[in-house]
Amino acid sequence: MVWQKYNGEKIHTPINDAVEEIIKRETYLGNKLKVYIGTDSQVKRGIVEFATVIVFLREHRGGFMFINRDKIIRRLSIKERMLIEVQKSIDIAYQLCPLLDQYHIDLEVHADINTNPNFESNIALKEAMGYIMGMGFQFRAKPESFASTNCANKMVQ
Repeated sequence: MVWQKYNGEKIHTPINDAVEEIIKRETYLGNKLKVYIGTDSQVKRGIVEFATVIVFLREHRGGFMFINRDKIIRRLSIKERMLIEVQKSIDIAYQLCPLLDQYHIDLEVHADINTNPNFESNIALKEAMGYIMGMGFQFRAKPESFASTNCANKMVQ
């Protein structure tokens, strides 16, 4: 997986090392961090583009994020696409969880799934919520899922 910063600069170390470096730096600076992970996707000419983000929010001091992008070239139903988004977020959350636990950093997993049944993405809400919470993570869906609905969305637009 190739990760980058918002400015496009590639992260050349493994993501766990890069996250640990951030945690150490921000702790040294006296900042309290919280981490949010989310994924969004966009279909463009039959290609599904995904963006997964790791958002670091400093208490009362703004934030920043790391981004990973990838693509799938095949047709997906809306439910399948939503669940792939959730899987991508869970994969990175599961990978980072021991590190975040070690440093006592709170983590939330955000899903770009609408809680309003009038929207298409709602078809995957129960499965996504069960999957994320079943893995032991805090879960947020629209409108509270800014990591996926705002940050990751900006990366696939």
